[in-house]
This record gives sequence, structure tokens and C-alpha cells, in this order.
Amino acid sequence: MPGFDYVIIGGGSAGCALAARLSEDPAASVCLLEAGGANTEMLVRMPAGVGNLIKAKGKHNWGFWTEAEPHLDNRRLWWPRGRGLGGSSAINGMIYMRGHPQDYDEWRQMGLTGWAWDDVLPYFRRLEGHHRGGDLHGSDGPLTVSAGESDSPFNDAVIQAGKEAGYPVTEDFNGAAQEGFGRYDLTIADGKRWSTAAAYLAMAANRPNLTVIIGARTTGIVLDRGRAVAVDYVTGKTRERVETSGEVLLCAGAVQSPQILQLSGIGDPARLKAAGVRPLHDLPGVGENLQDHLDIIMNWRSQGLASVYSVTKGLKQLGVGLQYLFKGAGPGRQNFLESGAFLCSREGLSRPDVQIHAVLAIMRDHGKVKATEDGFSFHLCQLRPESRGRIGIASADPFADPLIFANYLASEVDRRVMRDCVKIGRDVAAQAALDPYRGDELAPGKDIRTDAEIDAWVRATAETIYHPVGTCKMGLDGDAMAVVGGDLKVRGLEGLRVVDASVMPTLVGSNTNAPTIMIAEKAADLIRGRVAERRERHAA
Repeated sequence: MPGFDYVIIGGGSAGCALAARLSEDPAASVCLLEAGGANTEMLVRMPAGVGNLIKAKGKHNWGFWTEAEPHLDNRRLWWPRGRGLGGSSAINGMIYMRGHPQDYDEWRQMGLTGWAWDDVLPYFRRLEGHHRGGDLHGSDGPLTVSAGESDSPFNDAVIQAGKEAGYPVTEDFNGAAQEGFGRYDLTIADGKRWSTAAAYLAMAANRPNLTVIIGARTTGIVLDRGRAVAVDYVTGKTRERVETSGEVLLCAGAVQSPQILQLSGIGDPARLKAAGVRPLHDLPGVGENLQDHLDIIMNWRSQGLASVYSVTKGLKQLGVGLQYLFKGAGPGRQNFLESGAFLCSREGLSRPDVQIHAVLAIMRDHGKVKATEDGFSFHLCQLRPESRGRIGIASADPFADPLIFANYLASEVDRRVMRDCVKIGRDVAAQAALDPYRGDELAPGKDIRTDAEIDAWVRATAETIYHPVGTCKMGLDGDAMAVVGGDLKVRGLEGLRVVDASVMPTLVGSNTNAPTIMIAEKAADLIRGRVAERRERHAA
């Protein structure tokens, strides 16, 4: 295929945004390669479809598994990742969170100039079409950010219960104060999931300088004398190559960006040789520094609440789908996850280290275990784990799943925080505000009480909440494990950048979709030699 100025690998959260921004320049030719499909089905568009998208491997979901996790009873954990245009933004829970300002200031303190909160806030504002408006939010960006539509008393009761438990209440998790209980902002536009494919790619689809190729599985990046010059991919059984006169932009995510680099001979030489790949560029940090939010799910029976179970049981599920399909109305417009909290597990912390997602459903094993009664769940995760894992290839086969070793709970600090999560969840659920709705505790259950029993339950049940980052981390030249610099260029090579969640040196204290889109927005300016005006910090 003839050469392009930019070849983007991966049409996910970052890739769609980057393709749209770079193709704004009519003189620049852009090619976007996506292994999956268009993701236009109703199941993707309908917010209530999230439960089906997350739990099953298939056309929308890569459906990875970790290796045996030694601190989680040697279990292999389910790792869903979005496949198709929009990537994980097409299958996620649609929570819009930017993280805490200190998360980004910490990157600047590592020496990463241009990545402090004041530097990245303009890019968050640029991407947002936010319902709140105001100085901390953008109002005319492509990504619609809306308030939830649920009229269930559950969300107000959760927030009041948090207040009764002694925690603050915040009006805006992305505003002046993150800490406390409140309502989440959602990437839903008029009852439709607003993935980056819907937000960004749709507005750029008719540009003559943008070529989008779906069903294109990348098999490797071609290097010539230290420069990325082409990308090899497969469509069906046909092998293709697309060349670039400018840059290859790797946006395949925290799992597959390191995988593609390693398949291309970029990484730790010993690991590459062991997998049968000829080393071409020594970069030992590729695939290292993996971080993720480990999550526990606490369940209660409910009374007087119409949860997902009663709304969708039996033929009602068909009715929900038909009502949404023909009228765009009804429960299909909701994600059933509109409230939660950011809390400190102990005194003396400068920012929250625990997050709660309150779900109007009994959730078990990513929704793979079907609920048989009404109830609600608290997802609780540790926001800043100390444990680090890695991602790597087992062979030179580009179609084989990568090896994922998250190394959850390797740190005693991480184990203590997860134990505290159970205690926090129970304390909040026990408050008077939830008395009218709360039934029996189903998980962990009344028999799990001592720290040892809680630890054992966590080991047996904890799962990912889908926020892996860090496997191609940003760092300075003196950092031997850094894969990219602050300009996102792969160290020691020309014409190659990584633009996705894998570049985060540390995991932000929130859901990771919005920060990933921000990285793409900033990358577009870095590539074009632009710098957004910094915002004055007058609010956190």
C-alpha cells in the first residue's frame, strides 16, 4: 500500500482520537489499522449492553486471561479488552474520570516536563462536551460527558449512607474535590454509548486524507536502520504492508502495544530470543511496569429496589431491547452504575486510595454468573497498588495471546488496603440510609469476619476492574526501563511513538479511559509541534 504520513496501529480509545486530530490537517495523510470490526451493533450502542460485552470473548472483546497469579490462589483472571473501533471505550462501563491532579504532578516530579496537571487540563477540556461546563470542563469537545438518568432511590441512598458513615460528599468527582461520595459522569450521549469511534472517528470518517482499515491484524513494525518505515498486517488470509514517510503511532493498548513491539524485535533481547524473535532494538522495559486496579465485589440482597434482575428477567429482557431499538427509550439507556466514591483508607493520605462503584445489580465474576434475585453490589478497588507485573510474548506467533502476569497483591500494603476495602464497604452498607433497601449480605457473607478470613476471601474472589497501564512507560534517558520519553517517542528509534495507556509511568487514581483519550489529544499536539496553553491552578 502506498505510503502515508502517519500509520496508526489500533483504533481504540487513543487511536480513534489521534486519527481524527491528525487528519484535521488536509495536507497530512493518515492510515488507521484496526484488527476488529466497526462496532456499530445495538449491543454496543446501548449502555445496558455493557454486561454482555464485558463477559464474553468474541468480535467485541479480545478476552484475555492472566497467567496463574500466586497471591490470588494461583487463579488465572479474566481480562476483557475492547476489540473493534472504539476499543475498550466500546465495551467499558462508561464512567468518565480524569484522575486526581496529584497523579499528573507526580509524573512531572519524575522529570516528565509537560505532564503536570496544569499541562494536561487543557487537553481534558479540549476533549470534553461536558454537561457541567465551567472553567474546569470543556463544553464543545467531541466526547459527550453526561449525568446519569436513573430515577432509582438507590443512588441517593448510597451517597447519604456515605455521609452517615462520616465521609464527605462531592458534587463533581472531576471538579474541585475528588474525595467523597457522589455521582459519576458518564460517556453517554442521548442514551447512546459515546465511544471514541462515535465521538471522534465519525466526524472524520469522510475526510479524503483518512483511510480506515478494519479487520487488519498487525503482525509487526518494519525497521530500517533504526527507523520505523512500515507496518505489516493481515486481513483474512492476505498479508499486507503499509508504508510511512513520517511516523508509526502505536495505539494498541497496555496489553498489545508491548506485544507488537516485542514481535517487531523491540524489547529485552534475552526474552525475545527465548520467544523465537530476532532482537533488533534493546529496550528492556517493554512489557514491564504493569499496574492494574484489583477489585473486590460485595453483594447484598435488596428489597424495594428494581435492580437489573427484575428489570430484565424472562421476556422483559427482550422488551428492554425492543423498546431501545425502536424508541431509544427505557432501561437500555442506562449503565446501572451512577454513584460511588473516592475515599482514603487511613488518615494522612494526600489523595484517596480507594474507589467504590455502586451497582444496582448483584454482580459476580464479571457478570458471568447470572443473578437470580434483586440486589446491589459495591465494587471496591485499590487506586495506587505497589505491585508490578509484566506482559510478554511466548512465541513469534502474532496471533497468539500475550502472557499477562499482573502479580497482584505481591505487596503487603496492597493486601492491607484490600482488607480495608471490605471493612469500608460493610460500614457504608450498614448505615440507616440503606435500611429500607438492604437485605442479607451475600458476599463476602456473615461468616467472613477475621482479617485472615477476609484475606482468604479476597484471594479467592478478587478480579481486575479493567485498568491496566504502564507497560511502555514514559521516563527520562537515565531510566533504563523507560520505553518512551515525554514526547512519546520510542527511545533509540526514529519514526515510532506509543500513544495509549501503556505510557503511563504510574497508574492514575481513577478509571483510565479519559486519561487515555487525553494522552491522544496531547500526542496530536506533540506530533504537530504544538503546545496547549497551561491552565492556572485555582482548583484541584
